[in-house]
Order: sequence, then C-alpha cells, then structure tokens
Amino acid sequence: MANIFVTRKIPFWDEVSKPLYDAGHEVVVYGQNNRIDRTELINEIKKGYDGLLCLLTDKIDPEVIAADDKKQLKIIANYAVGFDNINLEAATARNIQVTNTPCDEVNESVAELSWTLMLALSRNLEPAADFAKNVGYHGWEPDIFLGTNMHGKTLGIVGMGRIGGMVAKRAVSFGMGVIYYNRKPVEGVDFEYKPSLDELLSLSDFVSLHVPLNAETRHMISSSTLARMKPTAFLINTARGPVIDEGDLYEALKTGKLAGAGLDVWENEPQPRPELIEMQNVILTPHIASATSEARMAMGKVAVDNLLVSLSGNLPPNLVK
Repeated sequence: MANIFVTRKIPFWDEVSKPLYDAGHEVVVYGQNNRIDRTELINEIKKGYDGLLCLLTDKIDPEVIAADDKKQLKIIANYAVGFDNINLEAATARNIQVTNTPCDEVNESVAELSWTLMLALSRNLEPAADFAKNVGYHGWEPDIFLGTNMHGKTLGIVGMGRIGGMVAKRAVSFGMGVIYYNRKPVEGVDFEYKPSLDELLSLSDFVSLHVPLNAETRHMISSSTLARMKPTAFLINTARGPVIDEGDLYEALKTGKLAGAGLDVWENEPQPRPELIEMQNVILTPHIASATSEARMAMGKVAVDNLLVSLSGNLPPNLVK
C-alpha cells in the first residue's frame, strides 16, 4: 500500500480515482475547488508520501521537492500535458519519476479551441456578438464587422507535435495551405516544412503556436519575430503564455503591425496584460483549451494509471523524466 497526496480534487474524481482505492492505496485529497498554497504544499509533502498528483498551477520547485526529507516520494504525476511547473533536475536528482497526461482527447480539445479562436478572430465574432447584445441590431448593413475568409489563406504551425498536426489537418477542409516550423522535419507529415521561423511567419496569414515552454521557446514571439508577420495576420496561442512577449505583442497590435491575437494562455496568469483586455482585435480565454468533459476524464485516468504503474515498481507509460 502506498500513500498518495492529491493537491486538488479533479473533475470526475470519484470515477477516475476508484482504481487507486481498489488497489488499497491511501489517498489524501487537499480540497474541493480551492488551490493549495505553497506553504501548505510544503508542509504536506513533509508528512511523507509515495506519490503526488499535482496540477499545472502547482509549482513543484526544488524547495517543494526537498520538503520530502524522508526521500519517500517515488512519482510526481502531473495532471497536464505540459510540465514546466515541475523542476525536472531536482526530481531526477532524487530519482523521482515525473509523468504527464498526453491523450487524444486532450489533443483534440486543444486543436478545436485553436480553430475556435482562429474563426472567431477572422470573422470579428466577439465584437459582433457584443454589438448584437448590447448596442442593438437595426438591420443588415454591407460594411459592418467585415472579416476575412479562411479559404485560400496560409496557416503556419509552430511546433508540429500531436496537437499541431491535428490543427493542420483541419485546415485542409477549409482549403488552406499549411506550412510548419519545427526543430527538424517530422517524419510522415505531408505539409511543407520551413526550417526558419522567420520565413514561416512572413508567409502565414494565421500562426498557431504549439510548443512547450522552455528556455528555447520563452519569448520566441517578440518584437523581432512579430516584425516578420503580415499586418493582416492573426496569432493564436494555446500552448504556454510566456512563449509570447505580451508587451511586444501589444505594441504590434496597437500600431497595426498585426491584425489580431487569440490567447488562451497568458504570460502572467492569472493576470492578463491590462492593455490587451480592451482591444477589440484580441480574444482572451481563461486557459480552457483542454476544458471538455472528455479531455478532463481522460487526463484523470491517465494520471491515475501513471501512479498505479509507478507505485507497482514499473516504468509509467507517460514518463517525462
């Protein structure tokens, strides 16, 4: 029997957690809908657990990991696809396994929201809906809320992983051309590879970001790269907020060097950049790319499976480090 600490009750918990209890493990869940603060997390880890199920909002840094002074912790199961909230070096130094929750349901939901943002931006959906509800529609006009067609445009994918590939495949049905930038070409991908990010940005009408957050990708979209984009282009980010320098993004939008942006993730979550809130060519959503019932259920099952396999002495299926 192992002891497991869960930093927050996740959706569909009663169903997805059943295998943990069936296996005889002791599970402690911090709360219902409240986020654990740093001091409480450290104090909890000090009690000694074999497994930790955490969320992407939990900063698992060296100090938190060192709180496991009994060196009892065997696995940190992150309830997210990204894992930039966990210090992998500190975990590796203590032989702690780190896992994430990649699955088709999550990939599909993120790809769908990426497309939702692209479509909404291209057709001025948010200001048009606000106008209809709050200003009043007095009859058809030929020149209000003019948008742009997706058909015939070029979609640039930055990061041709599972999610990027799903976004790209959907573009075919819209009659769009697709190009992608990656560290290297992806085997089996039929879309056109661009070895230069600058070249991709200069050719794209829509740019969708699908990269992890690391030292290489932090602020990869800044004043220098934004200057390469068409003034008619739209930028979509459903990856991680700090991939974009939001100050530079605001300047590009304000000066007409970029047509619009759809941001599901922000540089300083949970606080969006104040200037972006009032811009009609910016859509902000509160990190909901994977917020579907199907994705949340799948993520919970994957996280629990990672815990079960690891605590049985085997390598979990979604080992990050």
